[in-house]
Amino acid sequence: MHIAVIGAGIVGVTTAYELASDGHQVTVFERRGSVAAEASFANAGVVAPGYVTPWAGPGMPGKVLRMLPTRHTPVRIHPTLDPATLGWLWRWWRACEPATWRANRAAMQSLAQFSRTRLHDLVARLKLDYERHDGYLVLLRTPQDLKLARPGLKALAETGVRFHLVDAAGCRGIEPDLNPETPLQAGIHIMDAEVGNCRQFAHLMRNEAQRVGVSFVFHSQVDRIEPGAAPRIVQRNVSVGENTRLSQADDLFDATRPLADDAAQDHFDAVVVCAALGASALLRPHGLKLPLQPVYGYSITAPLRQHHGHPDHGPRAALMDERYKIAISRIGNRVRVAGSAEIGGSADRINPASIETLYKVLHDWYPGAAHMSQVQRWKGARPMLPDGPPVLGESGLPGVWLNLGHGGSGWALACGSARVLADRIGGRPAAIDLARLGVDRWR
Repeated sequence: MHIAVIGAGIVGVTTAYELASDGHQVTVFERRGSVAAEASFANAGVVAPGYVTPWAGPGMPGKVLRMLPTRHTPVRIHPTLDPATLGWLWRWWRACEPATWRANRAAMQSLAQFSRTRLHDLVARLKLDYERHDGYLVLLRTPQDLKLARPGLKALAETGVRFHLVDAAGCRGIEPDLNPETPLQAGIHIMDAEVGNCRQFAHLMRNEAQRVGVSFVFHSQVDRIEPGAAPRIVQRNVSVGENTRLSQADDLFDATRPLADDAAQDHFDAVVVCAALGASALLRPHGLKLPLQPVYGYSITAPLRQHHGHPDHGPRAALMDERYKIAISRIGNRVRVAGSAEIGGSADRINPASIETLYKVLHDWYPGAAHMSQVQRWKGARPMLPDGPPVLGESGLPGVWLNLGHGGSGWALACGSARVLADRIGGRPAAIDLARLGVDRWR
């Protein structure tokens, strides 16, 4: 089949590769100048299936309300919210019911475990070399933090995640450069988790996809999908000036690729929508109204100070400060600090308070470890559905398939989602249960 994939984030790129490896002819349309240019650009990079859970969970509304007045709150809500965001919050509140949360958590963790296995299979088979490190350490600052974390330990054990609860000395044995002056009660060490450079992996997968015949059309905005036996897309050229959110510090534009013709119309045998937040406008005219909303996240990335060509000190892999929900990741010879959940607002407005929290957490644990004069700031829109799981599989519209709504877990879920989608298009059963991952829950 000739298949169009809309969107070239980590989900779209892996989907294109899996489809092409099954023998399909694949064309990817992307409005930016390269792959992984939006939510996949500068995320935390953590792949920890045990921590892939719905944000909508029992007690979460109360926790969020208690967090909001604090200076370094993990969650921020814009003072003015539009009706769509208010509706999203109402659906999120309903999804916090315990039985709903348990079912959604099981679905997401099943997909996350399969995705990690698929990631490792791809890395081994394709001999991919990218910046990655093993291990994930959740830091608990005080006895109260440890008390609050114990229900989560039970949940980890129930899902078969291998972990150790270690004391402060054990934490410093795993991460020797932790600041000894910052109070530390305990840590949760997840041995099977890892951290990797999502954007770098996406570029490697783009190369592999092209090797098996995938065509990428960049600077191409898909404005309309027309479902049917031979679904059609209508797309137009997007000028570089329209891509205002691209980083000025990275070579995100590929001048060797031809731009799409304005208002070009193409027929395909199938269309796969991986367009994240852009999916709503494509699907809504056909009666499919997915409650996708951006939950904005932030990161800062800076080079680690070096001694004789090697980092002087800093994280060995990935950590999570449980109190502030901030991840500290080793990305090659750089440190990345990522977190925050901002509801409402816009992608182009940086909230200074969110950036301040990232700086605080880095200074608490690794003071002086990085060249902060060379820091790169990033804000990304994570496309999230209120109940947590993505939408994966048939859309109900003829010839149109969906692989979107992964929220902050896109990197952790991408490889598995891509393989599941390719199997379903090929008429094969999925490797996991899709009952909680289908579009029917939003009809």
